[in-house]
Amino acid sequence: MITVRVEQPADIAAIRQANDRAFGRAAEGAVVDRLRVACPDVLSLVAEEGGRVLGHALLSPVLITRDGVSVLDGMGLGPLAVVPERQRQGIGSMLVRASIRAMRARSCPFVIVLGHPEYYPRFGFERASGRGLAPQWEGIPDEAFMVLVLDERAMEGASGVAGYRSEFDQAV
Repeated sequence: MITVRVEQPADIAAIRQANDRAFGRAAEGAVVDRLRVACPDVLSLVAEEGGRVLGHALLSPVLITRDGVSVLDGMGLGPLAVVPERQRQGIGSMLVRASIRAMRARSCPFVIVLGHPEYYPRFGFERASGRGLAPQWEGIPDEAFMVLVLDERAMEGASGVAGYRSEFDQAV
């Protein structure tokens, strides 16, 4: 049986391996490692079965700014990783749903994601540009930068640039 739970210290090596294998490179795993140390506000979830980490989801702070002024804090989902031999079995979906539940419980107003436009809309994500949000990095396809609004009232008038933490800059 697969369960989703908060990361424990004993999971760190397996999380790094899951990210490295899922993405075929070390950049995402390195971001996770840096954020774990630098940012106490991250939420790191693992999907495990029989004590083996099969997948990982990280949520980290995101800030919407407009004209250099802070507008609203939220969270960014990613990286989301599932070990290659267990992809397309619903593990990623379990992690996304658990992430959304956790953000609702924290009264987070929004979650952004930079990801596959055919995958994330099933969870309620929509193009961020439709909400007046732009990514901090140039060259990001519009359809790949998405937002899930969890609190419509908090999002009223919240437009601008959605910025991830600087730890992500080396992975993009």
